[in-house]
Amino acid sequence: MRHAYGQHRDQWGDLLLPQAGEGAPGPVAVLVHGGNWQAAFDASQMTRIARDLQGRGWASWNLEYRRVGATSGGGWPRTGEDVLSGIDHLARIDAPLDLERVALIGFSSGGQLALWAAGERRASVGAVVALAGVSHLSRRGEPSVVDFMGAGYDEAPELYAAASPSSRLPLGVPALLVHGADDVVLPPSMSERYVAAAVKAGDDATLAAVPGEAHMDVVDPRSASWAAAAQWLTERV
Repeated sequence: MRHAYGQHRDQWGDLLLPQAGEGAPGPVAVLVHGGNWQAAFDASQMTRIARDLQGRGWASWNLEYRRVGATSGGGWPRTGEDVLSGIDHLARIDAPLDLERVALIGFSSGGQLALWAAGERRASVGAVVALAGVSHLSRRGEPSVVDFMGAGYDEAPELYAAASPSSRLPLGVPALLVHGADDVVLPPSMSERYVAAAVKAGDDATLAAVPGEAHMDVVDPRSASWAAAAQWLTERV
C-alpha cells in the first residue's frame, strides 16, 4: 500500500507487509533506491528485494524521495531530509510494524542516504546495509555528485563533510557493506576503505566482498550478494 509522508509528489513509500500469521509483527526494512540521485531512477529498483523480504517475514517500506531533476526538486540536503521524514513516518502508519527492529537498506547512491540516515536516526534504527553503496562522496568534480550537492567540493567542503558517510564516523549503528568483486560502476575498494575506517573508529562494521558479481547483482534476490545481506539481517535485527 502506498503512503505519502509529505506533500510533494515524490514523497511517498510503498509498504509491503508479510503474510498475516500468528505472533508478533516482524521487523521493518526501509529501502532506499539508487540511480546517482537522479530523477530518471525510482523505487522500482528495490521491488524484488521488498518481495523477498516479505517472504522472510519482514515488512518493507520502499521509499521514493525528491531526486535531482527539474520536476523532482531534490539535491542535498532536501533528499536526505526526505529519507529522514520517510523513516519518521513509520510511526504514523496504522499497520502491524515492530518499530523496535528497523533496518535501513540502501543501494548504490541510496547507500549514501541509508548510511547517513542511520547515523541521524541511530536511536530508532538497529542496523544498516549498503549494497554496492556510495560511502564516500568524491571530491573530483564528478557531475552526478556535483549535481546532487549543488556545488563542487572546493566551493562547499563543509557540505561534503556533512553528507559523506565516511566523514561522519563513528556511525553508531551496526553496518554491513556488500560489494561485488566485479563491480565496475563503483569500485569495491570504496566499501573496503569505509569498513576499515569504521572499525578503527569503533563501529560494528562488516564487509561482504562477493566474487563474480557486478553492480546490479546486489539487488537481485537470487544473488550471493543478497543472500549475504539477508543472512546478516536475520542475525542482527
